[in-house]
Amino acid sequence: MSDRATSSSGKHVEKAHVEKAHVERAHVEKAASASAAASPLRVSEATLAEAARTVAGARRRGGRRSALVGLVLALAAFAVFAVSLSVGDMVIPLADVLATLFGGGDAGSQFVILELRLPRALLAVLVGAGFGMAGAVFQTVLRNPLASPDVIGISSGASAAAVTASMVFAVSGLALSASALIGALVAGTLIYLLAWRKGVVGARLVLVGLGVGFGLNSLVWYLMSRAEVTGAQNALLWLTGSLNGRSWNQVWPQLIALAVLVPLTFAAARALPALQLGDDTASGLGARAERHRLALLACGVALAGVSTAAAGPVAFVAFVAAPVARMLLPGRGAVLPHAALAGALLVLLADFAAQHALPGTQLPVGVVTSVVGAPYLLWLLARANRVGRGG
Repeated sequence: MSDRATSSSGKHVEKAHVEKAHVERAHVEKAASASAAASPLRVSEATLAEAARTVAGARRRGGRRSALVGLVLALAAFAVFAVSLSVGDMVIPLADVLATLFGGGDAGSQFVILELRLPRALLAVLVGAGFGMAGAVFQTVLRNPLASPDVIGISSGASAAAVTASMVFAVSGLALSASALIGALVAGTLIYLLAWRKGVVGARLVLVGLGVGFGLNSLVWYLMSRAEVTGAQNALLWLTGSLNGRSWNQVWPQLIALAVLVPLTFAAARALPALQLGDDTASGLGARAERHRLALLACGVALAGVSTAAAGPVAFVAFVAAPVARMLLPGRGAVLPHAALAGALLVLLADFAAQHALPGTQLPVGVVTSVVGAPYLLWLLARANRVGRGG
């Protein structure tokens, strides 16, 4: 009897130990699972904090680089601007140029600099900035490196209207510039409407623009073939893009136009980050993609139109300026102010070369920009062809 009791008591003790071990094991597993559940959360928070610090640091570095590149472009443009005021048939020292610009200098320096050279140099800056910003707008909105006003027919519209007004209606001066602006706006509207199919796709708009541009160029050359020799020569000089003989009469309208259009373009460009994500994503974020795109393209057309009206269709400035800015600031999006500075620098350099490359001859600035831009276009097409074959 006692042996049975002892055996039964031992079994109960053993069973109690086993149950206790199971309970302790369950607590350990529960604690381990809780720790495992909490650990990823802690790691995730640390990772997010580290990512936030990395992004903030990248933004600060990007902001510093953006400011530095902008400063370098502005200083380079000012240096070329000052040299263009100094060099000519009468060379004026840079110190005298700066003194004259700030109200000093003798009467001769004031006349040469302020009346003869300053309007041309200022117009080069304004025209280059307008074309550069217009090119950046088109290429960014349409996401196509070929989408430039001088490639897709906007400049052709300005040229056709200006040549028609000059040769058919004997228009000149500011009325001729206004005709060029109206022609650019009409051409831009026509291209947009022809390319619209429940929205605008960059490749389709480029192709439609090329077709419209060829048609308008045909009209220009038809009018040229019917014109008197003197009128045709003057029209050809304007069609090439030239700053020769420009005065304050062309500077002030361009300055006023840019004072209005540049703030409007920057205001419309606030929608660019959403548009670059695609129409569906932009709509999901609450942006009206088509309305914002139309506003940006209208600003780009107006910028190209007023610049063409001031100096003629200076080729390839809008086409090249934005890629130069993006090369200096990779991954920074539209870089509108830097594209404007790059365009101003490009036109200043081209105009200086046009004036002084051949002694005794002043070339149209468009000749020099074409020498720079045409090889870039060929390289871009060859690169696109290689990428297409590789795909």
